[in-house]
Order: sequence, then structure tokens, then C-alpha cells
Amino acid sequence: MNAREEILGRVERVTPARPAAEVAAAYDRIDRGYLRRHHEDGILDLFAERVADYRATVLRVSPSEVASTVAERLSARPGSYGVPGGVPEEWFTAAGSSLVRDPDVASLDGLAGAVTGCAAAIAETGTIVLDHGAAQGPRALSLVPDYHLIVVLAGQVAADVPEALERLDPRRPLTFVSGPSATSDIELSRVEGVHGPRTLEVLVVQ
Repeated sequence: MNAREEILGRVERVTPARPAAEVAAAYDRIDRGYLRRHHEDGILDLFAERVADYRATVLRVSPSEVASTVAERLSARPGSYGVPGGVPEEWFTAAGSSLVRDPDVASLDGLAGAVTGCAAAIAETGTIVLDHGAAQGPRALSLVPDYHLIVVLAGQVAADVPEALERLDPRRPLTFVSGPSATSDIELSRVEGVHGPRTLEVLVVQ
């Protein structure tokens, strides 16, 4: 027995595993009588406002403007951009920048940025959720490059957290993005780009 097995064995003896049916029954007994949706109208306006509050740049575009807007944003930062293989090709029909499809981890630090889609977004909190599916790439792609451009479709924006969580698979690796990476741990001075992208730009397609 190694150290890991010994530690997990001790945990198991203190909190023994319960049968799946018992766990499911306990989950079903949770009271969910709370307010699930705080807003009915103006969801996209609220989302754009809350995301901008986090010092992210928000651009609202029509479907026909996505390619030209992506090209414009990438041209402002010369270099190569990491792009997940599942991102729609039509987003890049006007892009003059170099695109690296499914970049490996070793090359991420040399990229100018990344362009991804998302799994869901939350208007109330101004949060974008990545589940790292085909159009989002691995988690490292959204954390290592200094710039991240996320394309959010109007239909992906939920009014509030409960509604968004219902759209997500809890078995997937979920990353919640609320503005560019920042911390004020040291003397309450805000420093950006510590744990992820220093610059976050969001295209809301409606």
C-alpha cells in the first residue's frame, strides 16, 4: 500500500461511500424553492453590462459581422492565434492573422492569443462558462495566452445561474470566466494577467 491508498483508505473509513440510489434520493430531497430567474427581459443588455463591469471589452455584432470583427480584433495584435478545431470556419473567413488549429501545450506561451466559443453565459453575473468542448479547446488554451477572444451566441446567454447550470454537464471540466484574470492579493493593488489572460474581449452575436 502506498501513501495515496493509505490516505484514501482513512477517508473512506470516516466517510464510507453510500449506494448510488441513496445519493440520488438525497439529491432529490434538496429544496429548490428559490427564485431561479431574476430577469425576463433585456437579458443580452444585462449580460453585456455585467461583462463590461469586469473590464472586458464587449462588442455586439450580427452573425454577418462576426468574421470581419474577428479579423479586426486579431489584426490589432500581430502574431499567431490558437483556435480549437471545432470553431466554425466562417468566423475566420476575413482573418489575415496566422491561425494555429489545436495548438499543443508547449506552443501556447508563444501565441498572441486564443479565439474560442463557449458552452453558456450568465447575464446576472456577467460570467462565461467553458466546458472545453470542440469549439473551446483544452483548458490551457483559455489560460496561458495573454489575450482571449470569446464568441458568445445570443441563445447561449442564460438569465441567471440556476438556468445556466441546467444547460451544463457537471461531468465536464467547467471553467467560469468573469472578466480578465486579476488579483488584488498583494497590498490590494489590482494586477491583471496573473492566473489567465490579461485581456478579455467578448463578441455577443445576436
